[in-house]
Amino acid sequence: MTAAAVGLSHSPLIGTNDPAPEVLARVDRAVGAARDFVRAFDPELVVLYAPDHYNGFFYKEMPPFCLATEAHAVGDFGSQAGPLSVDTGAAKALAQGVLDRGVDLTVSARMTVDHGFAQPLEALFGGIDQVPVVPVFVNGVATPLGPVSRIRALGTAVGEAAAALDRRVLFLASGGLSHDPPVPVLDGAPPRVADALIEGRPPTPEQRAKGEQRVIQAGRDYAAGSDAMIPINPAWDNRLLDHLEKGELAEFDSWSVEEMAKQGGGSAHEVRTWIAAFASLAAAAGSYEMNSRFYEAIPAWIAGFAVATATGHGR
Repeated sequence: MTAAAVGLSHSPLIGTNDPAPEVLARVDRAVGAARDFVRAFDPELVVLYAPDHYNGFFYKEMPPFCLATEAHAVGDFGSQAGPLSVDTGAAKALAQGVLDRGVDLTVSARMTVDHGFAQPLEALFGGIDQVPVVPVFVNGVATPLGPVSRIRALGTAVGEAAAALDRRVLFLASGGLSHDPPVPVLDGAPPRVADALIEGRPPTPEQRAKGEQRVIQAGRDYAAGSDAMIPINPAWDNRLLDHLEKGELAEFDSWSVEEMAKQGGGSAHEVRTWIAAFASLAAAAGSYEMNSRFYEAIPAWIAGFAVATATGHGR
């Protein structure tokens, strides 16, 4: 098969709390280059690894990861709402292939996804329904979190199963690197918040608008110098990118849940999507080369923002 990978950070604050024009121009160039890379690769299938922010997955049932055979985006933070163009046949084949390889995968026949899934599809393809996709949710927020080695095992199993499809497959990772946005936590939450995190009752339009405004204001406060959040950590972010670039994926097995949060913030576990995608590429192609790599710490987006592309060498 022919395989490639793209890692692309997302942020709910893109287009709302944008950084200085020169920073935004650098980001636009990097995303544009990734878009050109994807257009040239012309994937027949996209396997999209992304997190959720309590829009589709809740504590009533919280899997470490889940593959969708059908998915619908909620349209939060101005992202596109509606159905994703899920390739159900490929999704079922990948799910069976992963289970056959000893990874306990959860499957959803009606997954709800948010901006973490929508933004990369919009940025690279112009919409959430423009390319056949298999969405894979990777928990990066809700504790307890499992060891990173299991995420690498997931990515490896997906990559091996994808190789059997004999198609041009793009493994796409969506996630911020170091960032510590105001995401609600279950421990110590007031009863109303705890109930929402457990049961997953859809917010009213007013509640959603209020929650989004709280995140927007946090981004503005952080960009103005607030120290209420764990700082963006460029050194940690670039260490992650170094390992990915060198194909040193086994190095992540020693990364602990506690240290990742300490170094990169409460939502740094979104990098699990990157680890899964590059593990898939390595498994599908045997080895790979990172073609491009971009990184910028962007306080206005409360994120270490990265874009990377890689091409598999083929077996």
